[in-house]
Amino acid sequence: MLSDYRRIFSPAGSVLFSTAGFVSRLPQSMIGVGIVTMLSQLGREYWLAGSISAAQTLAAAAIGPQISRLVDRHGQRRVVLPTTAVTVAAICALLLCTRHAAPDWTLYVSAAAAGCMPSMGALVRSRWSELHRESPRLLHTAYALESVLDEVVYVIGPILAITLSTGGSAEAGPLTAAVLLAVGVLLFAAQRRTEPPVRPMPQRAGGWALRIPGLGLLVLTVTSVGASFGSVEVVTVAFTEAHYDKALSGVLLGVYAFGSGLAGAVFGAIRPRGAITRSLLVSVWVMAVTVVPLLFVSGLAALAGMLFVAGMAIAPILITTMGLVGRLAPASRLTESITWIVSGLSVGVALGYATSGWVVDTAGASAGYQVSCAAALLAASTISLALPRLTRAEAQ
Repeated sequence: MLSDYRRIFSPAGSVLFSTAGFVSRLPQSMIGVGIVTMLSQLGREYWLAGSISAAQTLAAAAIGPQISRLVDRHGQRRVVLPTTAVTVAAICALLLCTRHAAPDWTLYVSAAAAGCMPSMGALVRSRWSELHRESPRLLHTAYALESVLDEVVYVIGPILAITLSTGGSAEAGPLTAAVLLAVGVLLFAAQRRTEPPVRPMPQRAGGWALRIPGLGLLVLTVTSVGASFGSVEVVTVAFTEAHYDKALSGVLLGVYAFGSGLAGAVFGAIRPRGAITRSLLVSVWVMAVTVVPLLFVSGLAALAGMLFVAGMAIAPILITTMGLVGRLAPASRLTESITWIVSGLSVGVALGYATSGWVVDTAGASAGYQVSCAAALLAASTISLALPRLTRAEAQ
């Protein structure tokens, strides 16, 4: 089964675009925490830093699908180069405004403009879809690989941003993110051999890709999924600060990500069987069940074990969701469709951060895991109710 991971790289250029995609995705996990760290290091209030970071995240969630829609219409290279230039310029403007104590509104505007960052995860998956369109098994493995790399990105990126901004100049984290984005996108755009061709839109394909049957239901589901594991991150930090040492939260969240990455690697090596909609239903319900023990956590060792088990449900959900999107969306709208999933996930994470933070402040750290359970149950209920429609949409 592991030979499938070698086989997905058999097409020429696949290693290069996947590597460049990994580099260009690192900034997505660096910029938010980099903004918070930079502003706090310069003595600004945490509420200001958090709200500016949220402005960038929400702007990216709103703008990302529009950028990907342009990619589907005009090609990856023609769109990602100018949008990346805007993003890099916006990050530099944010750094200058911060350094020279410009009015707060300039920080919000710059952060929102940085939301023009292209959804590199969607672009990479579009290339894999083009290369392995005739082999669902290899495409499943390729999507699994990208989910594992996403976990690596979200482990390495925040650590890198925080270390740079606290160990050197406060602006070092966001500045490095801008450099990595520019270098990664330039390398990615240079891989012309694997760039998907622009396909003509169907005559009745006007409007957003959300109008594709079943896609909106998937976005609602992953928004709840994102809220669940976003709240797990916040509550875990609060729990370790209240009971042990805040520095241990990084280790625990690493265990959470490791569980997801390991499950994703194994899941990708298994030949997919049965209806993909059924696999998604099972994966989401597994997540809902595995977060319940967090309500009863009392010690650090137990928490580590529970987080590892809970994390193992995440990657299979994302892999299966991306696979289902590939079946629901026509090739001419695939990039935008994938980006809507990414945006829904991002919005969910932001909602999970905000809601769990309020619960922690109000009722204590342990109570925050109630948000994780409620969001997971909402995701499971949504996919259960949506299953008949998703099955019909897949069969069309």
